[in-house]
Amino acid sequence: MSSQVLSNQPSLSALDAWVRLLRGHAAATRELSARLVAEHGLTINDYECLLHLSRAEERALRRVDLAELLILTPSGVTRLLDGLERAGYVEKRSCDSDARVTYAALTAAGLQKLQEASGDHIAAVRELFEVRFSGPELEKLAELLGRLPEAAAAADSCSP
Repeated sequence: MSSQVLSNQPSLSALDAWVRLLRGHAAATRELSARLVAEHGLTINDYECLLHLSRAEERALRRVDLAELLILTPSGVTRLLDGLERAGYVEKRSCDSDARVTYAALTAAGLQKLQEASGDHIAAVRELFEVRFSGPELEKLAELLGRLPEAAAAADSCSP
């Protein structure tokens, strides 16, 4: 019985890759978010939200769709949007055809804030990766991570 349990466990190399992916993601996210907060008063989730809205038709998305794009729960996206609404970067819009549906829409101030933050954020991402990896290594890393579920589609929708 115990040999059967062991055979169902991932290999040590798979576990090592998993742990390094989790830790690397957490560390990179913390660093990039800290820089965005210090330089622009935005968290990385704020930035990503503004980015998705800027690329959407009419610069608006249903709140439920935005939650899915940001990998947040409905209550998590509500908290995020509350802060962005208070700052004047996003506004809530109702749906003319369905009163149950609400949209998050990017304001002119939100677009301006995104544009102000984008140069610094992209530079921080490049700095974080380009000091650690060569060009060919970055291409290989992107290719390898692109094999994970939904990773390739996600890269198209949220690149800085």
